[in-house]
Amino acid sequence: MKRLSIVMPVLDEAEGIVTTLQALAPLRAAGHEVIVVDGGSSDGTAELAMPLADRVVTSPRGRARQMNAGALQAQGDVLLFLHADTVLPAGADRCVLQALAAGRRWGRFDVRISGSSAWFGVIASFMNLRSRLSGIATGDQALFVERSLFHELEGYADQPLMEDIELSRRLRAVGRPACLRERVLTSGRRWESRGVWRTVLLMWQLRWRYWRGVSPEALARAYK
Repeated sequence: MKRLSIVMPVLDEAEGIVTTLQALAPLRAAGHEVIVVDGGSSDGTAELAMPLADRVVTSPRGRARQMNAGALQAQGDVLLFLHADTVLPAGADRCVLQALAAGRRWGRFDVRISGSSAWFGVIASFMNLRSRLSGIATGDQALFVERSLFHELEGYADQPLMEDIELSRRLRAVGRPACLRERVLTSGRRWESRGVWRTVLLMWQLRWRYWRGVSPEALARAYK
């Protein structure tokens, strides 16, 4: 059976990292591996992760850099990039491996968003539809890819924002993604902390500017 390498970039995630990694215990028991990549946490995230992951490695800060560092440590056949505030659905490994057996080389899950806003269901539906139509995956959707293909394409570009969109473009040139209907559950904390519709409008604006050729560095400054 092919093995998954779940790569999780983290930064100051002590509050929730134990719960997140405990949810991955059944996948580890099934023979898959979990690699946590710490970008310089100051709250003990790495120490909390060590008993619950196969490897905890350090990397220069930056999601793209951290995910590339984790991919270099991976031994599985398939890389699955998972945010620390996102939970995979039951049987995620079966879903991924079935998609690859059907001829796809990469893909992502549909998403749903946890939180108090009544709008989260609508936002998630639009995210899933946009991704299905465009063939572009975002980091919240737990992108997965054959490890050999990821390295063939030289991984994530070293940029501070939109790294998932940039990689999706190159992967899409190889083949369309598997758009799995099974849903990951991602936290709505980002939307709630900044304001739900304010965050949605900001992300639309940033993506539009990215498509127009604005540099990821300039977009990262606008995002922060």
